[in-house]
Amino acid sequence: MEKVYCTAIVLAAGSGRRMGTDVHKQFLPLCGKPVLYYSLAAFEKSDLIDEMILVTGAGEESFCRKEIVEKYGFEKVKKIVPGGAERYHSVWNGLQETKDGIVYIHDGARPFVDEEMIRRAYECVEKSRACVAGMPVKDTIKIVDNEGTVKATPDRNTLWLVQTPQVFETALVKKAYADLMGRETINVTDDAMVVEQMTGCPVKMFRGSYENIKITTPEDLVTAEAFLQR
Repeated sequence: MEKVYCTAIVLAAGSGRRMGTDVHKQFLPLCGKPVLYYSLAAFEKSDLIDEMILVTGAGEESFCRKEIVEKYGFEKVKKIVPGGAERYHSVWNGLQETKDGIVYIHDGARPFVDEEMIRRAYECVEKSRACVAGMPVKDTIKIVDNEGTVKATPDRNTLWLVQTPQVFETALVKKAYADLMGRETINVTDDAMVVEQMTGCPVKMFRGSYENIKITTPEDLVTAEAFLQR
């Protein structure tokens, strides 16, 4: 079967408020390189990925071009576009630059995407049109009310931690986002939720990795450094 054209949208427009630093989390140093470097490097090396679109904070386009793309020689980054006020705005801005085929949407603050994950995603999306990286939860999860009272304990066997990349037929996710942007009220937390709500297309889970963490707090940086040093 002929390989489908694959684009990776890498989101690097987050502010990193929970990190407590003036530097955005995706630009913080991790073992000598910016956090963002690692996910871009994984997509750059993959034979499955044909091009990347980097979505940055508004006004950070030239910085990313010089200090990330050119400095580290990421030749697959074909476009750098500004993000928006919310994550879904940033995804929408990136989607408008994509070609037909398959699109990987990935958080630039997740440095541990790797070739095996990229391949599992490709195999899954070819069959299902929409898929998401994730891992089964290890802990018991409680549903609580606003006062902290436990209301339910869902079956742990049905619960997965959702990660990125989230991978779709490009036409499918573009249509879903176009319909979403036409709404007055928007309440979504990930790309799969947009596809689920706007198209009704079932979304499959494929295994990511327990190491595929998102750098959000200072503790996450310590953990990520330990993974890399190992």
